[in-house]
Amino acid sequence: MKKIVILISGRGSNLRSILQAQRLKAWEADTVQVIANRPQAHGIAVAKEFGVPVTILDHQACHSREEFDAQLLEKTQSFKPDLVVLAGFMRILSQEFVQFFQHRLMNIHPSLLPSFPGLKTHAAAIATGVKWHGATVHFVTQEMDVGPIIAQGAVPVFPDDTQPTLEQRVLQIEHSIYPQAIEWFIQGRLHIEHGNVRVEPAQQQFFQLPITP
Repeated sequence: MKKIVILISGRGSNLRSILQAQRLKAWEADTVQVIANRPQAHGIAVAKEFGVPVTILDHQACHSREEFDAQLLEKTQSFKPDLVVLAGFMRILSQEFVQFFQHRLMNIHPSLLPSFPGLKTHAAAIATGVKWHGATVHFVTQEMDVGPIIAQGAVPVFPDDTQPTLEQRVLQIEHSIYPQAIEWFIQGRLHIEHGNVRVEPAQQQFFQLPITP
């Protein structure tokens, strides 16, 4: 039984989709802890709803970034996770953290990387006039939003889209591809070669929502 630790900062919508998939598909894995860096994060209630223990490490209670980073690494290590999942965790991780959990640290980014790294991806997609937007699940590396891509999901961008409407559509595909990528990891099906991730036995790694305004 593999162990998963999930780091959160906010509402916990991806956390919910992951815990639902774990329960419905009876993964050979257990989410042993959710760690939140914000005491008011709505995702804390989601974790408790599913009976998952929660640790709160308030970054604002620390005297420095280095102090928080050290506490986060020590606490996460203590659970001996096979996989650490970032589900809306809004902190840049330390080099030590990323190195320790190399190829065992997974994130989802709300764009089709390498397009639109960083923040405000939905507004950027609308402003540039792209016709497809989406989300990317990837392994985390030292450089932000460029780690080996595990899965991507695309959604159409409509002429009358606003940032909130596009965000909601992207969330739909996030809630599909993130649990899928985690399931592949649990099954031991993910392999990294020359910076690229493949699934064995081979399986589609790109998904899309239908074009229905």
